[in-house]
Amino acid sequence: MADRTVLSIGGEDRVSFLQGLVTNNVTKADGGIIYTALLTPQGKFIADFFVVGEDDRLLIDVATSHAPTLGQRLMMYRLRAAITIEQTDLIVSRGTGAIPDGAFADPRHPEMGWRAYGDADISDDTDWDALRVAHMIPKTGIELGDDTYVLEAGFEALNGVDFKKGCFVGQEIVARMKHKTTLKKGLAQVSILGEASPGDAITANGKPAGTLHTVSGDKALAFLRFDRADGDMQAGNATLTRLK
Repeated sequence: MADRTVLSIGGEDRVSFLQGLVTNNVTKADGGIIYTALLTPQGKFIADFFVVGEDDRLLIDVATSHAPTLGQRLMMYRLRAAITIEQTDLIVSRGTGAIPDGAFADPRHPEMGWRAYGDADISDDTDWDALRVAHMIPKTGIELGDDTYVLEAGFEALNGVDFKKGCFVGQEIVARMKHKTTLKKGLAQVSILGEASPGDAITANGKPAGTLHTVSGDKALAFLRFDRADGDMQAGNATLTRLK
């Protein structure tokens, strides 16, 4: 996977350091893998990534496009923590079917297969966009951007937020959205009848209703205003209907 970079966090404070920053419980990555995100203090998305806990380090599997920003943010928060942050040469592989030795089941959804880290790419040729659309899995730079609130992107269903772990950056906003509001917009799966392209504006009865994102066959992921998504919608030359 050329679009993924693996960072390494070492040092005796590595777990407590990351635990105070990200949305998920880092202690659960001990000998395993978790999915999580780093947010701004205002609760908006900076980067999503996987954390793998090894004996003497934490591996951070992040989109290459967001690796420099994530690394810079982690360095900014480091202060006096006894940690090191380095980029590794590890190659990320992913696939479906039997999990290879040393690989990990993708924690976001059982149908998303496995992830492995090593010196060779052993990925298979799965249609990942089709899987993401089928199971509402957002992708960095497409469904996940600077203005994204992670609960609107489905992070709770993807096992990406732990509300019992304690404080993290942006936690107050995330908790407020969880406990005090009903989401009025967010990621959805839609059917497409006709032709439409990622990035097309979605309208309902002539009013803005959202944006179309990943398209796979006759289904797609879209960001919608839920109050305008009950009936038929339009995007490009297509009619859209919300499925879930």
